[in-house]
Formats: sequence, C-alpha cells, structure tokens
Amino acid sequence: MIEVKYFGAIAEKTQCSFENVVSSNISLQNLLKDLEAKYKFESISFSVAVNQKIVSKTTDYTLKTSDIVALLPPFAGG
Repeated sequence: MIEVKYFGAIAEKTQCSFENVVSSNISLQNLLKDLEAKYKFESISFSVAVNQKIVSKTTDYTLKTSDIVALLPPFAGG
C-alpha cells in the first residue's frame, strides 16, 4: 500500500490526516489525478513530497508500495 499523508487545508478538505491507497505501479501524476477527482481540491495550493523529498507534481515517477506521499501546504521561510 502507498500511504498518503495530508496536512493543512488538504487535511481539512479530506477530513483525515492520512489514508492508504491500494495500488501498485501507479504514477505520481495518476495518483494525484485520482485524489483530485475524489476530493475536488479545486484552488487549494499544495506541494508534494515522496519519501520526505519535495518533488514536482509533474515528475514522471512510478510509486512503489512502500512509498509515502505527503500533500503539504505552502510554507514560507526566511
């Protein structure tokens, strides 16, 4: 299973902090499309991390069953 963790406005929209997705050999892009269709994120801005590394939402990456995907709110820093 792929674990998907939600933070900030995404967690509020999904009404959960994480879920397990039963899938194998799914691309990151397809997972994000599936989640968008399920939860209708609309104008919510977020970043994506795979195994604690920030990646582009358009990255051509095939997820493995042990991967952890996090949808993160925008952050500011200095």
